[in-house]
Amino acid sequence: MTVAVLTGIAFVLVLGVMVGAARPRRASGVSDFYVAARAVPPWWNGAAITSEFTSAAACLGTAGFIATRGSPMLWYPMGAAAGFVVVLALVAAPLRRSGTYTLPDFAEWRLRSAPLRRFTTCFVLAIGLTFLIAQFHAAGVVVRLLTGLPPWLGWAAVAAAALAAAVAGGQGSVTSVQASQFLLKVVVFFGVGAVCWWMAGTGSLDRFEGGYRSGIGGLAGAGDPSLPGVLTVLLACALGTMGLPHVIVRVYTNRDGGGARRSIVATQVMLAVFCVVPPLYGVLGHAHVHGGAADEVVLLLPARMLPGALGEVLTGLLAAGAFAAFLATSGGVLVAVGGAVSACLKRAGVRSFRVAMAAVLLVALALTAATGPRASVALMLLGFSLSAATFCPMLVLGIWWRRLTDAGVAAGFALGGGVTATLVVSEQAGVNMGVLTSYPAPVAVPVAFAAMVVISLVTPGRIPRGVGPMMARMHLPEHLASPGTYRSSFPDDRSS
Repeated sequence: MTVAVLTGIAFVLVLGVMVGAARPRRASGVSDFYVAARAVPPWWNGAAITSEFTSAAACLGTAGFIATRGSPMLWYPMGAAAGFVVVLALVAAPLRRSGTYTLPDFAEWRLRSAPLRRFTTCFVLAIGLTFLIAQFHAAGVVVRLLTGLPPWLGWAAVAAAALAAAVAGGQGSVTSVQASQFLLKVVVFFGVGAVCWWMAGTGSLDRFEGGYRSGIGGLAGAGDPSLPGVLTVLLACALGTMGLPHVIVRVYTNRDGGGARRSIVATQVMLAVFCVVPPLYGVLGHAHVHGGAADEVVLLLPARMLPGALGEVLTGLLAAGAFAAFLATSGGVLVAVGGAVSACLKRAGVRSFRVAMAAVLLVALALTAATGPRASVALMLLGFSLSAATFCPMLVLGIWWRRLTDAGVAAGFALGGGVTATLVVSEQAGVNMGVLTSYPAPVAVPVAFAAMVVISLVTPGRIPRGVGPMMARMHLPEHLASPGTYRSSFPDDRSS
Protein backbone atom coordinates (compact mmCIF):
# COMPACT_ATOMS: atom_id res chain seq x y z
CA MET A 1 0.00 0.00 0.00
CA THR A 2 2.84 2.39 0.83
CA VAL A 3 4.20 2.22 -2.72
CA ALA A 4 0.79 2.93 -4.28
CA VAL A 5 0.12 5.84 -1.91
CA LEU A 6 3.51 7.49 -2.39
CA THR A 7 3.28 7.03 -6.17
CA GLY A 8 -0.14 8.70 -6.28
CA ILE A 9 0.97 11.60 -4.08
CA ALA A 10 4.18 12.16 -6.06
CA PHE A 11 2.29 12.10 -9.37
CA VAL A 12 -0.21 14.75 -8.24
CA LEU A 13 2.37 17.09 -6.74
CA VAL A 14 4.72 16.89 -9.73
CA LEU A 15 1.79 17.37 -12.12
CA GLY A 16 0.61 20.39 -10.16
CA VAL A 17 4.03 22.05 -10.24
CA MET A 18 4.40 21.35 -13.97
CA VAL A 19 0.96 22.76 -14.81
CA GLY A 20 1.65 25.86 -12.71
CA ALA A 21 5.06 26.45 -14.26
CA ALA A 22 3.80 25.91 -17.81
CA ARG A 23 1.18 28.69 -17.73
CA PRO A 24 1.52 30.31 -21.19
CA ARG A 25 0.30 33.82 -20.44
CA ARG A 26 2.85 35.97 -18.62
CA ALA A 27 1.65 38.61 -16.14
CA SER A 28 2.74 42.13 -17.09
CA GLY A 29 2.72 43.45 -13.53
CA VAL A 30 1.69 42.77 -9.98
CA SER A 31 -2.00 43.40 -10.64
CA ASP A 32 -2.05 40.85 -13.48
CA PHE A 33 0.00 38.52 -11.28
CA TYR A 34 -2.69 38.73 -8.62
CA VAL A 35 -5.83 38.48 -10.80
CA ALA A 36 -4.57 36.38 -13.74
CA ALA A 37 -4.76 39.37 -16.12
CA ARG A 38 -8.58 39.31 -15.70
CA ALA A 39 -8.71 36.80 -18.55
CA VAL A 40 -10.03 33.61 -16.97
CA PRO A 41 -13.15 32.22 -18.74
CA PRO A 42 -16.15 31.80 -16.42
CA TRP A 43 -16.35 28.00 -16.74
CA TRP A 44 -12.59 27.60 -16.05
CA ASN A 45 -12.89 30.03 -13.16
CA GLY A 46 -15.85 28.05 -11.83
CA ALA A 47 -13.78 24.85 -11.90
CA ALA A 48 -10.99 26.60 -10.00
CA ILE A 49 -13.37 27.98 -7.35
CA THR A 50 -15.00 24.59 -6.89
CA SER A 51 -11.61 22.93 -6.65
CA GLU A 52 -10.31 25.18 -3.87
CA PHE A 53 -13.66 25.12 -2.06
CA THR A 54 -13.97 21.32 -2.11
CA SER A 55 -10.75 20.79 -0.24
CA ALA A 56 -9.86 17.32 0.92
CA ALA A 57 -9.96 18.63 4.48
CA ALA A 58 -13.65 19.37 4.02
CA CYS A 59 -14.41 16.34 1.85
CA LEU A 60 -12.68 13.80 4.10
CA GLY A 61 -13.99 15.44 7.25
CA THR A 62 -17.58 15.79 6.07
CA ALA A 63 -17.71 12.19 4.85
CA GLY A 64 -16.23 11.09 8.15
CA PHE A 65 -18.84 13.02 10.11
CA ILE A 66 -21.61 11.43 8.02
CA ALA A 67 -20.14 8.02 8.76
CA THR A 68 -19.71 8.57 12.50
CA ARG A 69 -22.50 11.00 13.38
CA GLY A 70 -25.24 9.90 11.01
CA SER A 71 -27.85 11.36 8.71
CA PRO A 72 -27.98 14.92 10.20
CA MET A 73 -24.51 15.47 8.73
CA LEU A 74 -25.96 15.02 5.23
CA TRP A 75 -27.03 18.68 5.48
CA TYR A 76 -23.44 19.93 5.66
CA PRO A 77 -22.84 20.12 1.88
CA MET A 78 -25.94 22.32 1.60
CA GLY A 79 -24.12 25.12 3.45
CA ALA A 80 -21.70 25.58 0.58
CA ALA A 81 -24.51 25.68 -1.99
CA ALA A 82 -26.36 28.29 0.06
CA GLY A 83 -23.18 30.32 0.44
CA PHE A 84 -22.66 30.71 -3.29
CA VAL A 85 -26.31 31.68 -3.76
CA VAL A 86 -25.68 34.55 -1.33
CA VAL A 87 -22.46 35.49 -3.14
CA LEU A 88 -24.27 35.48 -6.49
CA ALA A 89 -27.21 37.54 -5.27
CA LEU A 90 -25.45 40.14 -3.14
CA VAL A 91 -21.74 40.37 -3.80
CA ALA A 92 -20.22 39.03 -7.04
CA ALA A 93 -21.00 41.68 -9.67
CA PRO A 94 -20.89 44.80 -7.40
CA LEU A 95 -17.57 43.74 -5.91
CA ARG A 96 -16.07 43.11 -9.35
CA ARG A 97 -17.20 46.56 -10.52
CA SER A 98 -15.64 48.24 -7.51
CA GLY A 99 -12.21 47.58 -9.02
CA THR A 100 -10.73 46.46 -5.70
CA TYR A 101 -8.76 43.23 -5.68
CA THR A 102 -8.76 42.20 -2.04
CA LEU A 103 -10.99 42.59 0.99
CA PRO A 104 -8.56 45.14 2.49
CA ASP A 105 -8.66 46.98 -0.86
CA PHE A 106 -12.44 47.14 -0.69
CA ALA A 107 -12.41 48.34 2.93
CA GLU A 108 -10.02 51.19 2.13
CA TRP A 109 -11.77 52.21 -1.10
CA ARG A 110 -15.32 52.08 0.27
CA LEU A 111 -14.59 53.66 3.68
CA ARG A 112 -11.58 55.83 2.73
CA SER A 113 -9.54 54.55 5.67
CA ALA A 114 -5.97 53.25 5.55
CA PRO A 115 -6.04 52.06 9.21
CA LEU A 116 -9.16 50.03 8.45
CA ARG A 117 -7.28 48.41 5.59
CA ARG A 118 -4.59 47.18 7.96
CA PHE A 119 -7.21 45.96 10.45
CA THR A 120 -8.95 44.05 7.66
CA THR A 121 -5.64 42.48 6.60
CA CYS A 122 -5.25 41.01 10.09
CA PHE A 123 -8.52 39.10 9.72
CA VAL A 124 -7.63 37.99 6.19
CA LEU A 125 -4.40 36.59 7.59
CA ALA A 126 -6.18 34.83 10.47
CA ILE A 127 -8.74 33.17 8.20
CA GLY A 128 -6.12 32.19 5.63
CA LEU A 129 -3.86 30.64 8.26
CA THR A 130 -6.79 28.64 9.63
CA PHE A 131 -7.45 27.14 6.21
CA LEU A 132 -3.78 26.42 5.55
CA ILE A 133 -3.36 24.70 8.91
CA ALA A 134 -6.42 22.56 8.16
CA GLN A 135 -4.91 21.44 4.83
CA PHE A 136 -1.52 20.67 6.35
CA HIS A 137 -2.96 18.69 9.25
CA ALA A 138 -5.11 16.67 6.84
CA ALA A 139 -2.08 15.99 4.62
CA GLY A 140 -0.24 14.77 7.70
CA VAL A 141 -3.10 12.42 8.53
CA VAL A 142 -2.93 10.88 5.04
CA VAL A 143 0.83 10.34 5.19
CA ARG A 144 0.85 8.97 8.75
CA LEU A 145 -2.16 6.71 8.33
CA LEU A 146 -1.34 5.20 4.95
CA THR A 147 2.45 5.06 4.98
CA GLY A 148 3.54 5.29 8.61
CA LEU A 149 5.86 8.20 7.77
CA PRO A 150 6.03 11.34 9.94
CA PRO A 151 3.12 13.78 9.34
CA TRP A 152 5.45 16.70 8.69
CA LEU A 153 6.41 15.13 5.37
CA GLY A 154 2.82 15.67 4.23
CA TRP A 155 2.89 19.30 5.35
CA ALA A 156 6.20 19.95 3.62
CA ALA A 157 5.16 18.31 0.35
CA VAL A 158 1.94 20.31 0.03
CA ALA A 159 3.63 23.55 1.11
CA ALA A 160 6.50 23.20 -1.35
CA ALA A 161 4.26 22.36 -4.31
CA ALA A 162 1.78 25.15 -3.50
CA LEU A 163 4.55 27.73 -3.18
CA ALA A 164 6.21 26.59 -6.42
CA ALA A 165 2.96 26.94 -8.37
CA ALA A 166 2.07 30.29 -6.78
CA VAL A 167 5.52 31.82 -7.29
CA ALA A 168 5.68 30.73 -10.94
CA GLY A 169 2.75 32.78 -12.19
CA GLY A 170 0.59 33.97 -9.33
CA GLN A 171 -3.15 33.62 -9.70
CA GLY A 172 -2.88 32.46 -13.30
CA SER A 173 -0.69 29.49 -12.43
CA VAL A 174 -2.79 28.60 -9.39
CA THR A 175 -5.98 28.79 -11.46
CA SER A 176 -4.57 26.35 -14.00
CA VAL A 177 -3.53 23.96 -11.23
CA GLN A 178 -6.90 24.19 -9.46
CA ALA A 179 -9.08 23.76 -12.54
CA SER A 180 -7.10 20.82 -13.91
CA GLN A 181 -7.00 19.10 -10.55
CA PHE A 182 -10.73 19.57 -10.10
CA LEU A 183 -11.16 17.28 -13.10
CA LEU A 184 -8.71 14.85 -11.51
CA LYS A 185 -10.61 14.91 -8.20
CA VAL A 186 -13.93 14.23 -9.93
CA VAL A 187 -12.52 11.21 -11.77
CA VAL A 188 -10.73 9.81 -8.70
CA PHE A 189 -13.39 10.30 -6.04
CA PHE A 190 -16.32 9.24 -8.23
CA GLY A 191 -14.38 6.35 -9.76
CA VAL A 192 -13.20 4.87 -6.46
CA GLY A 193 -16.58 5.51 -4.87
CA ALA A 194 -18.39 3.78 -7.73
CA VAL A 195 -16.17 0.68 -7.43
CA CYS A 196 -16.70 0.50 -3.67
CA TRP A 197 -20.46 1.01 -4.00
CA TRP A 198 -20.72 -1.65 -6.69
CA MET A 199 -18.87 -4.11 -4.48
CA ALA A 200 -21.00 -3.24 -1.43
CA GLY A 201 -24.42 -3.41 -3.08
CA THR A 202 -27.44 -1.98 -1.24
CA GLY A 203 -26.50 -3.35 2.17
CA SER A 204 -24.57 -0.18 3.07
CA LEU A 205 -27.69 1.96 2.75
CA ASP A 206 -29.74 -0.44 4.88
CA ARG A 207 -27.16 -0.35 7.67
CA PHE A 208 -26.88 3.44 7.45
CA GLU A 209 -30.61 3.79 8.01
CA GLY A 210 -30.38 1.51 11.00
CA GLY A 211 -28.42 3.92 13.19
CA TYR A 212 -25.09 5.64 13.75
CA ARG A 213 -22.37 6.18 16.28
CA SER A 214 -23.30 9.31 18.21
CA GLY A 215 -20.86 11.95 19.36
CA ILE A 216 -20.70 15.42 20.78
CA GLY A 217 -19.96 18.54 18.81
CA GLY A 218 -16.45 19.86 18.33
CA LEU A 219 -14.81 23.15 17.47
CA ALA A 220 -17.36 25.82 16.45
CA GLY A 221 -20.18 23.28 16.47
CA ALA A 222 -18.56 20.92 13.95
CA GLY A 223 -19.90 17.38 14.09
CA ASP A 224 -22.82 18.13 16.40
CA PRO A 225 -25.79 16.10 15.04
CA SER A 226 -28.37 18.12 16.99
CA LEU A 227 -30.59 20.62 15.20
CA PRO A 228 -28.81 23.69 16.68
CA GLY A 229 -25.45 22.21 15.71
CA VAL A 230 -26.45 21.54 12.10
CA LEU A 231 -28.10 24.96 11.71
CA THR A 232 -24.98 26.62 13.12
CA VAL A 233 -22.82 24.98 10.47
CA LEU A 234 -25.23 25.91 7.68
CA LEU A 235 -25.34 29.54 8.87
CA ALA A 236 -21.56 29.81 9.15
CA CYS A 237 -21.02 28.33 5.68
CA ALA A 238 -23.81 30.31 4.01
CA LEU A 239 -22.63 33.68 5.34
CA GLY A 240 -18.92 32.92 5.64
CA THR A 241 -18.39 31.92 2.02
CA MET A 242 -18.57 35.51 0.77
CA GLY A 243 -15.73 36.58 3.07
CA LEU A 244 -13.23 33.82 2.31
CA PRO A 245 -10.21 35.62 0.79
CA HIS A 246 -9.39 32.83 -1.66
CA VAL A 247 -12.98 32.68 -2.93
CA ILE A 248 -13.82 36.37 -3.17
CA VAL A 249 -10.67 37.25 -5.13
CA ARG A 250 -11.98 35.05 -7.91
CA VAL A 251 -14.54 37.63 -9.00
CA TYR A 252 -11.63 39.80 -10.22
CA THR A 253 -10.19 37.19 -12.55
CA ASN A 254 -13.13 37.85 -14.91
CA ARG A 255 -13.37 40.76 -17.30
CA ASP A 256 -16.55 42.29 -15.86
CA GLY A 257 -19.43 41.85 -13.43
CA GLY A 258 -21.38 39.63 -15.81
CA GLY A 259 -18.42 37.30 -16.10
CA ALA A 260 -18.14 37.18 -12.31
CA ARG A 261 -21.78 36.13 -12.03
CA ARG A 262 -21.36 33.44 -14.68
CA SER A 263 -18.35 32.11 -12.78
CA ILE A 264 -20.44 31.74 -9.62
CA VAL A 265 -23.21 30.00 -11.58
CA ALA A 266 -20.66 27.58 -13.03
CA THR A 267 -19.33 27.02 -9.51
CA GLN A 268 -22.81 26.15 -8.24
CA VAL A 269 -23.32 23.59 -11.00
CA MET A 270 -19.96 21.91 -10.43
CA LEU A 271 -20.36 22.06 -6.67
CA ALA A 272 -23.74 20.38 -6.93
CA VAL A 273 -22.09 17.51 -8.78
CA PHE A 274 -19.23 17.18 -6.31
CA CYS A 275 -21.51 17.37 -3.27
CA VAL A 276 -22.51 13.77 -3.99
CA VAL A 277 -19.04 12.62 -2.86
CA PRO A 278 -19.27 13.14 0.95
CA PRO A 279 -22.62 11.30 1.32
CA LEU A 280 -21.37 8.48 -0.91
CA TYR A 281 -18.27 7.86 1.19
CA GLY A 282 -20.09 8.61 4.43
CA VAL A 283 -22.69 5.89 3.87
CA LEU A 284 -20.03 3.37 2.84
CA GLY A 285 -17.79 4.33 5.73
CA HIS A 286 -20.60 3.93 8.26
CA ALA A 287 -21.15 0.35 7.12
CA HIS A 288 -17.57 -0.82 6.58
CA VAL A 289 -15.15 1.29 8.69
CA HIS A 290 -15.45 1.06 12.46
CA GLY A 291 -13.28 2.74 15.04
CA GLY A 292 -11.61 5.30 12.77
CA ALA A 293 -11.52 9.04 13.38
CA ALA A 294 -13.61 11.26 11.13
CA ASP A 295 -10.65 12.27 8.90
CA GLU A 296 -9.59 8.61 8.51
CA VAL A 297 -12.83 6.94 7.42
CA VAL A 298 -12.55 7.67 3.69
CA LEU A 299 -8.87 6.72 3.56
CA LEU A 300 -9.45 3.38 5.27
CA LEU A 301 -12.49 2.44 3.21
CA PRO A 302 -10.95 0.69 0.13
CA ALA A 303 -8.61 -1.53 2.17
CA ARG A 304 -11.41 -2.52 4.56
CA MET A 305 -13.81 -3.38 1.75
CA LEU A 306 -11.36 -4.88 -0.75
CA PRO A 307 -8.30 -6.41 0.91
CA GLY A 308 -5.50 -7.10 -1.50
CA ALA A 309 -4.03 -5.43 -4.57
CA LEU A 310 -7.26 -3.78 -5.71
CA GLY A 311 -7.77 -2.14 -2.32
CA GLU A 312 -4.18 -0.88 -2.34
CA VAL A 313 -4.56 0.65 -5.80
CA LEU A 314 -7.82 2.36 -4.85
CA THR A 315 -6.23 3.69 -1.66
CA GLY A 316 -3.37 5.12 -3.70
CA LEU A 317 -5.87 6.83 -5.99
CA LEU A 318 -7.70 8.32 -3.01
CA ALA A 319 -4.42 9.61 -1.61
CA ALA A 320 -3.70 11.22 -4.97
CA GLY A 321 -7.13 12.85 -5.05
CA ALA A 322 -6.72 14.07 -1.48
CA PHE A 323 -3.36 15.69 -2.22
CA ALA A 324 -4.79 17.26 -5.38
CA ALA A 325 -7.39 18.90 -3.14
CA PHE A 326 -4.79 19.95 -0.55
CA LEU A 327 -2.70 21.57 -3.26
CA ALA A 328 -5.65 23.35 -4.89
CA THR A 329 -6.88 24.91 -1.66
CA SER A 330 -3.42 25.74 -0.28
CA GLY A 331 -2.37 27.47 -3.50
CA GLY A 332 -5.53 29.57 -3.65
CA VAL A 333 -5.26 30.64 -0.02
CA LEU A 334 -1.57 31.40 -0.40
CA VAL A 335 -2.08 33.76 -3.35
CA ALA A 336 -5.07 35.51 -1.76
CA VAL A 337 -3.47 36.09 1.63
CA GLY A 338 -0.03 36.86 0.21
CA GLY A 339 -1.53 39.48 -2.08
CA ALA A 340 -3.42 41.13 0.77
CA VAL A 341 -0.32 41.24 2.96
CA SER A 342 2.05 42.46 0.23
CA ALA A 343 -0.34 45.27 -0.76
CA CYS A 344 0.16 46.78 2.70
CA LEU A 345 3.86 47.27 2.03
CA LYS A 346 5.21 50.60 0.85
CA ARG A 347 6.68 49.02 -2.26
CA ALA A 348 4.16 46.49 -3.48
CA GLY A 349 5.56 44.51 -6.40
CA VAL A 350 5.84 40.98 -7.73
CA ARG A 351 8.95 40.38 -5.63
CA SER A 352 7.30 41.53 -2.40
CA PHE A 353 4.24 39.46 -3.36
CA ARG A 354 6.39 36.34 -3.57
CA VAL A 355 8.18 37.15 -0.32
CA ALA A 356 4.81 37.66 1.42
CA MET A 357 3.55 34.29 0.19
CA ALA A 358 6.68 32.56 1.49
CA ALA A 359 6.35 34.32 4.85
CA VAL A 360 2.68 33.34 5.20
CA LEU A 361 3.55 29.75 4.36
CA LEU A 362 6.31 29.61 6.97
CA VAL A 363 3.98 30.98 9.64
CA ALA A 364 1.32 28.40 8.70
CA LEU A 365 3.86 25.57 8.93
CA ALA A 366 5.08 26.80 12.32
CA LEU A 367 1.52 26.97 13.66
CA THR A 368 0.79 23.51 12.26
CA ALA A 369 3.80 22.12 14.11
CA ALA A 370 2.81 23.94 17.31
CA THR A 371 -0.79 22.67 17.32
CA GLY A 372 -1.95 19.13 17.78
CA PRO A 373 -3.85 17.35 15.01
CA ARG A 374 -7.45 18.52 14.92
CA ALA A 375 -10.42 17.50 12.82
CA SER A 376 -9.74 19.42 9.62
CA VAL A 377 -13.38 20.24 8.92
CA ALA A 378 -13.64 21.80 12.39
CA LEU A 379 -10.69 24.10 11.68
CA MET A 380 -12.24 25.14 8.40
CA LEU A 381 -15.56 25.77 10.08
CA LEU A 382 -13.76 28.09 12.49
CA GLY A 383 -12.55 30.05 9.45
CA PHE A 384 -16.09 30.17 8.06
CA SER A 385 -17.44 31.37 11.41
CA LEU A 386 -14.84 34.14 11.66
CA SER A 387 -15.54 35.22 8.07
CA ALA A 388 -19.30 35.27 8.70
CA ALA A 389 -18.85 37.47 11.78
CA THR A 390 -16.54 40.01 10.12
CA PHE A 391 -16.40 40.21 6.33
CA CYS A 392 -20.01 39.23 5.65
CA PRO A 393 -21.43 42.32 7.46
CA MET A 394 -18.81 44.60 5.88
CA LEU A 395 -19.54 43.40 2.34
CA VAL A 396 -23.33 43.36 2.64
CA LEU A 397 -23.54 46.78 4.27
CA GLY A 398 -20.69 48.26 2.25
CA ILE A 399 -22.31 47.27 -1.03
CA TRP A 400 -25.95 47.97 -0.17
CA TRP A 401 -25.96 50.69 2.57
CA ARG A 402 -24.49 54.10 1.83
CA ARG A 403 -24.33 55.27 5.49
CA LEU A 404 -21.69 52.74 6.57
CA THR A 405 -18.58 54.29 8.21
CA ASP A 406 -15.10 53.10 8.97
CA ALA A 407 -15.76 53.36 12.70
CA GLY A 408 -18.79 51.09 12.29
CA VAL A 409 -16.81 48.47 10.39
CA ALA A 410 -13.97 48.54 12.92
CA ALA A 411 -16.45 48.08 15.77
CA GLY A 412 -18.15 45.22 13.94
CA PHE A 413 -14.82 43.52 13.30
CA ALA A 414 -13.76 43.88 16.91
CA LEU A 415 -17.03 42.59 18.34
CA GLY A 416 -17.80 39.91 15.75
CA GLY A 417 -14.26 38.55 15.69
CA GLY A 418 -13.84 38.98 19.41
CA VAL A 419 -17.06 37.16 20.27
CA THR A 420 -16.16 34.29 17.93
CA ALA A 421 -12.67 33.94 19.37
CA THR A 422 -13.89 34.23 22.98
CA LEU A 423 -16.56 31.58 22.57
CA VAL A 424 -14.25 29.16 20.77
CA VAL A 425 -11.46 29.60 23.33
CA SER A 426 -13.96 29.19 26.16
CA GLU A 427 -15.28 25.98 24.64
CA GLN A 428 -11.77 24.60 24.21
CA ALA A 429 -10.90 25.55 27.81
CA GLY A 430 -13.92 23.65 29.11
CA VAL A 431 -15.91 26.71 30.19
CA ASN A 432 -19.57 25.77 29.92
CA MET A 433 -21.89 28.62 28.96
CA GLY A 434 -24.52 26.42 27.37
CA VAL A 435 -25.21 26.82 23.67
CA LEU A 436 -23.18 30.04 23.50
CA THR A 437 -19.79 28.33 23.67
CA SER A 438 -20.73 25.60 21.21
CA TYR A 439 -22.32 27.72 18.48
CA PRO A 440 -20.52 31.04 17.93
CA ALA A 441 -21.91 32.03 14.51
CA PRO A 442 -25.57 32.63 15.54
CA VAL A 443 -24.30 34.91 18.32
CA ALA A 444 -21.38 36.69 16.65
CA VAL A 445 -22.98 37.49 13.27
CA PRO A 446 -25.97 39.51 14.64
CA VAL A 447 -23.61 41.26 17.07
CA ALA A 448 -21.32 42.31 14.22
CA PHE A 449 -24.19 43.55 12.04
CA ALA A 450 -25.69 45.49 14.93
CA ALA A 451 -22.36 47.06 15.86
CA MET A 452 -21.68 48.22 12.31
CA VAL A 453 -25.14 49.74 11.93
CA VAL A 454 -25.32 51.43 15.34
CA ILE A 455 -21.80 52.88 15.33
CA SER A 456 -22.24 54.07 11.74
CA LEU A 457 -25.48 55.86 12.67
CA VAL A 458 -23.81 57.67 15.57
CA THR A 459 -20.80 58.68 13.48
CA PRO A 460 -22.44 60.30 10.41
CA GLY A 461 -19.53 62.66 10.03
CA ARG A 462 -17.32 59.73 9.01
CA ILE A 463 -19.40 58.78 5.96
CA PRO A 464 -16.82 58.99 3.14
CA ARG A 465 -17.04 61.66 0.51
CA GLY A 466 -18.17 60.54 -2.90
CA VAL A 467 -20.24 57.65 -1.58
CA GLY A 468 -22.85 58.26 -4.30
CA PRO A 469 -20.46 57.66 -7.22
CA MET A 470 -19.04 54.63 -5.40
CA MET A 471 -22.49 53.09 -5.04
CA ALA A 472 -23.26 53.85 -8.68
CA ARG A 473 -20.03 52.27 -9.80
CA MET A 474 -20.86 49.04 -7.95
CA HIS A 475 -24.49 48.74 -9.01
CA LEU A 476 -24.62 50.06 -12.57
CA PRO A 477 -23.51 47.83 -15.46
CA GLU A 478 -20.05 48.67 -16.75
CA HIS A 479 -21.28 50.37 -19.92
CA LEU A 480 -23.49 52.78 -17.92
CA ALA A 481 -21.18 53.64 -15.00
CA SER A 482 -18.50 56.31 -15.19
CA PRO A 483 -14.93 55.01 -15.46
CA GLY A 484 -14.13 55.94 -11.88
CA THR A 485 -10.84 57.06 -10.44
CA TYR A 486 -10.04 54.36 -7.94
CA ARG A 487 -6.32 54.04 -7.34
CA SER A 488 -5.44 50.42 -6.78
CA SER A 489 -3.04 49.45 -4.03
CA PHE A 490 -0.94 47.81 -6.71
CA PRO A 491 1.32 50.48 -8.26
CA ASP A 492 1.05 49.31 -11.86
CA ASP A 493 -2.74 49.36 -11.91
CA ARG A 494 -4.50 52.69 -11.53
CA SER A 495 -8.02 51.64 -12.46
CA SER A 496 -9.93 48.54 -13.37
